[in-house]
Amino acid sequence: MESYWNGAEAAHRRVMMKAAGYSDSDIRKKPHIGVPNSYMEGSPGSAHLRQIAEAVKQGIWAAGGVPVEFGIPATCGNIANGAEELKYEQVGRDIVAMSVEFVSRVHNFDGLVMVASCDNIIAGCYLAAARVNIPSMVVTGGSMQPGHHCGKTVVEADLDVARFSGSAEEDLMELEEAVCPSFGACPSMGTANTMQMLGEVMNLVMPGTATIPASDNRKLRQAREAGKFAVKLVKSGLKPSDLITKEILLNSIMFDMAVAGSTNAVLHILTMAYELGIDITLEDFETYAKEIPCINAVIPSGPYTVVDFHYAGGVPNVMKMLESRLFTDAPMMNGRTWGEYLSGVKAQPNEVIHTLEKPLFHEPGLKILRGNLSPNGAIVRPTAVPDSVKYMKGKAKVFDGDRSAFEAIEAGEIVPGDIIVIRYEGCKGAPGMKELMLSIDALIGRGLHTSVGLVSDARFSGFNFGAIIGHVSPEAYDGGTIALVENGDEIIIDIPNGQVSLEVTEEELEKRKADWVCPPLKEEKGCLNLFARNCRPAEQGGAMQPW
Repeated sequence: MESYWNGAEAAHRRVMMKAAGYSDSDIRKKPHIGVPNSYMEGSPGSAHLRQIAEAVKQGIWAAGGVPVEFGIPATCGNIANGAEELKYEQVGRDIVAMSVEFVSRVHNFDGLVMVASCDNIIAGCYLAAARVNIPSMVVTGGSMQPGHHCGKTVVEADLDVARFSGSAEEDLMELEEAVCPSFGACPSMGTANTMQMLGEVMNLVMPGTATIPASDNRKLRQAREAGKFAVKLVKSGLKPSDLITKEILLNSIMFDMAVAGSTNAVLHILTMAYELGIDITLEDFETYAKEIPCINAVIPSGPYTVVDFHYAGGVPNVMKMLESRLFTDAPMMNGRTWGEYLSGVKAQPNEVIHTLEKPLFHEPGLKILRGNLSPNGAIVRPTAVPDSVKYMKGKAKVFDGDRSAFEAIEAGEIVPGDIIVIRYEGCKGAPGMKELMLSIDALIGRGLHTSVGLVSDARFSGFNFGAIIGHVSPEAYDGGTIALVENGDEIIIDIPNGQVSLEVTEEELEKRKADWVCPPLKEEKGCLNLFARNCRPAEQGGAMQPW
């Protein structure tokens, strides 16, 4: 560090820093720590991050470091909910990672403290940490408080359901005023909160801090402590490649099973593994799905919010419940092992966080399905699937996109017993692996989620529930079996036995494959085109990692 900023050959660097307001002694002698901030005014998940980033910088200064804040892209997926632009969200993970990589490499930071909250933004920060591979950590923005309406606890997903269940506009306006009462990530087990929690398990977020609600001023105090700790982390030289080992990622999979995290976490864990050169596959998820039941009663697997989860013991309490299954010799960012840390954590079984011996469900929070319709694996969240549709045999109704399926649902063309197939919405087909918010919300709003199945090469929100099978691979654009399904074909969804199959003979599929023509890419330029040409398939994380 010092050689980069000292000597005559560094004069041009020092003068730029001096012109930006930094003193000579700070520039020459202190570690330079980048503070990528995903602050953005248009979302409750990021509109409060200026204050958190400021606390981080105060901590860095206090511990003898030099903070350098810079902005990184941020979006709110709910803004694009139901719109074609939602397919940008998965691509956004890679754009965030590239943004952090770009600035960090040019400015030669000694460490990073990233400030982020939402969905693919926080996942992009984790990916950036793995790629840049300098001492790095993340400070999360925390969870939103739940709303209250007519004596009931409500969250944003309740508004989506009400919208498609025929509620009057006046009633929707009342809900709008209630469902998002504070800053922070929407307080269910969506992707944002899942990834915030996983940051602790992956040694990127300080223990016990990920889910502190945005409205709790302990968030600011801990942000300041994180800034101080970042200087210590830089001086220790511990990099993400030292702290995110295979055992840590396997612990992350077990945690995700236990909390019934967003299915998008599968993509992000696999992407982290690939970036770090660690051999993690869907088979690892299959293994732990047989061993780890869901112990977390947060929406949609139970009635509680992430705020309840935090005050019920949060991530440390879940890890304590999993202690007998975890790789406890795995390292932590604080220099201890997970076993040493958990020896000081008291187990607190409660209505939100259960024990392995008395789980909330006797099934995992995530499950991999296979069969001729998805030989490379598909994803379902069993704890959010009604018993009535955990096994289904039904006729396919096929759509080449989310909106056309939604229009069919709204027109009354989907009836109990149907299995909707939505294709060409995968990594390449969308491109960008779109979240199916329109069709799924419409199913739930009309009460069809208890009698209709859905199979897709797209992904879906952590808010969603029903017999939704996503991440089907190979995707339709790559000529997977899902591209060959025809209206009226019989499909079997068998979640207990981990299968999703098309009841069509191999001979017939071969005939259909011979007649299939790959469609042109939907996007001829821009980042979506780049993503389609450079992304890995869903079962390998779906990121732009062509290397």
